[in-house]
Amino acid sequence: MALQKYNARDVDFQVEDFLSPGTWITIGGVNTFTKGHDEETTDTTTYASQGQAESQKMQIGKTLGIQGLRLRDSVTGAGDPGQAKVEALNERLGEDSLGRIRFSHKNDSTWEVWTAHVNLGDQGGGNNDKTSWSATFTRSGAQTTAAKP
Repeated sequence: MALQKYNARDVDFQVEDFLSPGTWITIGGVNTFTKGHDEETTDTTTYASQGQAESQKMQIGKTLGIQGLRLRDSVTGAGDPGQAKVEALNERLGEDSLGRIRFSHKNDSTWEVWTAHVNLGDQGGGNNDKTSWSATFTRSGAQTTAAKP
C-alpha cells in the first residue's frame, strides 16, 4: 500500500435538511476547512505522586470549521441551498439546535457523520474581494459513520 497526500478540495461537506430527515444538501463555496480537537482532563495527582503531575482525559470534543465564499444565483438571487440550511440551523435553540452534518473525501466509502450545533462566522469583504462565508460546527456526542451509496 502506497500512502498518498490528498487534495483538501476533494472533501465534500453536507448538512441534513432538518425539515426532511435523510435528505442531504452539499454546502457550496467551501475553500478551507479545519477539524479541531479538544479535551477535558482531571487532575489525579496525590501525595504519592511525589511531585509529578498526574491526570486523565475525561472528555473529548471536536469542531469542524468551514470557510469559503458566499454563493448566490445570479438570476434568482437565491443563496446556496447548503449555506442557507446551515444559516437556518444556526437560528435554532435547545434540542432544535442540533442537526447532522457529514463529510468525507470523494474516494472514501463512508461518511463521517456528526450531530452538531453551528455558529456562523463573520461575513464580509473589501472593495476587491468576494463575500466570505464561514461556519463552525461543534459535535454533540460521538461521531458515527454511514456507507456511501
